[in-house]
Amino acid sequence: MVGNNKKQKIPIFDANSGKIEEVERIEKTDEEWKKLLLSEQYRVARKGGTEAAFTGKYHDYSGKGIYRCVCCGTDLFRSETTFESGTGWPSFSAPVSDHNIRMERDTSYGMVRTEVLCARCGAHLGHVFDDGPPPTHLRYCMNSASLHFIAYTEKR
Repeated sequence: MVGNNKKQKIPIFDANSGKIEEVERIEKTDEEWKKLLLSEQYRVARKGGTEAAFTGKYHDYSGKGIYRCVCCGTDLFRSETTFESGTGWPSFSAPVSDHNIRMERDTSYGMVRTEVLCARCGAHLGHVFDDGPPPTHLRYCMNSASLHFIAYTEKR
């Protein structure tokens, strides 16, 4: 056998079917991501940037549907879990599934935080804090630039 070109499979929850499916992890070069994303999406999702508070298109959005990863389309958050945090970023109390996100320790800017990433493609989504509403008491503080909203009435 000459090398193993098989892509790694990971479990991801599909909010449409309600099932966990084995999907391939998505890996692209920086150049490939730059061709697919707008410059702000690339800066935030691929380079770990943060959009300015109160500037993202979803910071006060009230549509009903699913927020997906702007890079790979993985389901991340349901509109039912949004809440007004007063921070200027879209805030959610829980992801659609723990399978769909990955969390890592972030010590940038002299702070200790928990970074939230897309489990399928590694996109930077934002950070999670323990000052959210019951029942989770978590605040997933996300960047609009890392999200793509799909209304429940739209075709997936």
